Amino acid sequence: MSVPQGVSAPRWAPEVVEVIGRFTAASNATLLATTADGERVIYKPVAGEAPLWDFPPDSLAVREVLTYEASRALGFDVVPETVWGSGPFGPGAVQRFVDDAPDFDAFALVRSCDPTLWPVAVLDVVCNNADRKLGHLVGSGDRLWAIDHGLTFHPEDKLRTVLWGFAGQPLPEAMDGALDRFVAAVDGKFGNRLASGLGAAERSAARDRAAALRRVGHHPHPPDDRPAVPWPPY
Repeated sequence: MSVPQGVSAPRWAPEVVEVIGRFTAASNATLLATTADGERVIYKPVAGEAPLWDFPPDSLAVREVLTYEASRALGFDVVPETVWGSGPFGPGAVQRFVDDAPDFDAFALVRSCDPTLWPVAVLDVVCNNADRKLGHLVGSGDRLWAIDHGLTFHPEDKLRTVLWGFAGQPLPEAMDGALDRFVAAVDGKFGNRLASGLGAAERSAARDRAAALRRVGHHPHPPDDRPAVPWPPY
């Protein structure tokens, strides 16, 4: 299996052998599958990506993998491990499956601006996530996970999120160090992968967003010239 430009060779190299279900509400092919080791994963083949007017074709799976790497660069552990893999429908993003706890209430967390959401909010700003929905927040045990990151790293402002309750709030002190780490990563190997996988403009924009957030020190306000929340928000 060849790994596309911009994606690092994974330590975990899953081989998807069987598709056992499909998330029919997803715009792109999002498949529940099992690997040769019997592990359940989410498999998003490039071949199942729907064309978009504002994102280049065949790039969403790479964005999924790079957002996982961005989360690690920030020092967060909120995105399940996501790597480049292969399967019955060709290459794509493969993510470790996380079971959503039956009593997890994403709406309650978002409505109360729970502090545990700050890492997700910061990740979304620096990665320019255009699709942070309630359903993309998953609770498993005592862990909060963020999933579904195909619409990230656009060089133009695209942030659409249900986390605008943080708008104008000062960043927690711990976020300063996270942003410094991210900027350093973009200036280094991660930035090289970002540029080769998506483009130099995407790398520059990601660095600029992180540096600006660090400098300003508070979450941005929603835009008034475009939709600020994805539709549907769930």
